[in-house]
Amino acid sequence: MKFCLYLFLCISSMGCAQHGQLTFVCDLPRQFNENSGITTLEHDRIWLIEDNGNKDVIYEVNTKGERLREFEVKNAKNIDWEDLTKDEKGNLYIGDFGNNDNDRKDMVIYKIPDPTIEPGDKIEAEEINFKYPEQKEYPPAPSKRKFDTEALFYLDSVLYIITKDRSDPFLGEALIYTVPAEAGSYYATLVGTFKTCNDFTTCQITSAAISPDKKKIVLLGYGTLWLITEFDLPDFSKGNVQFIDLGVRTQLEAVCFKDNSTILLSDEKNHLTGQNLYSFTLPE
Repeated sequence: MKFCLYLFLCISSMGCAQHGQLTFVCDLPRQFNENSGITTLEHDRIWLIEDNGNKDVIYEVNTKGERLREFEVKNAKNIDWEDLTKDEKGNLYIGDFGNNDNDRKDMVIYKIPDPTIEPGDKIEAEEINFKYPEQKEYPPAPSKRKFDTEALFYLDSVLYIITKDRSDPFLGEALIYTVPAEAGSYYATLVGTFKTCNDFTTCQITSAAISPDKKKIVLLGYGTLWLITEFDLPDFSKGNVQFIDLGVRTQLEAVCFKDNSTILLSDEKNHLTGQNLYSFTLPE
């Protein structure tokens, strides 16, 4: 009876709820059923975006699941916003590079100033436009469809872009590109290839992040995580790679670092699962 009461209290409060290896933090507000990118600027708060078909807006939410602020991003269009990252000055970068069919020629990353110090409810965006020089056809043959993108992180004035493999047959290969973190138009530079695994359902990269101390990179899949340490740049794929099965199979779409050893993750609503914020402590 005592165990049953404890279990009931656990489930009711969600204070000890585990989802595989993930610890439940909060339900995200109902409207964010298609959240696609998160990052942190202040303690116990995240900034969040949604993917294609949703508003040209960034949102601030706390770890209780309460919506705090929002900004309409001027000079921007949400064709398919897929990831969110930050730099050391608090500028945010929105990756509008979702490309399911591998037929887009208009990839862009929007750079916006630190929203924590911006007044009003609108924020100005600069454009970082880029193309993949290795892509010659739109779309390419099924076996060469590696140019969908959902993952992005910033380091030392450079944006790292990691593609989502949609090749058929599936190769489990993510391409690593870089572009300058300044407004302009660029050909992205291919710097490496990251081998994930052979399972199409879990081995596509959906988000990326780098730790505050710059010593850890994480790449997220649908229930899987790659932790990379002892790497050199720009081709971090040659570092020490640890594969982690998170023990869930929800539609995990976003990851960011809370501190050097803890990450936050979120998933989209899919049937009766998702639309949650989780935390995970990385292994030593």
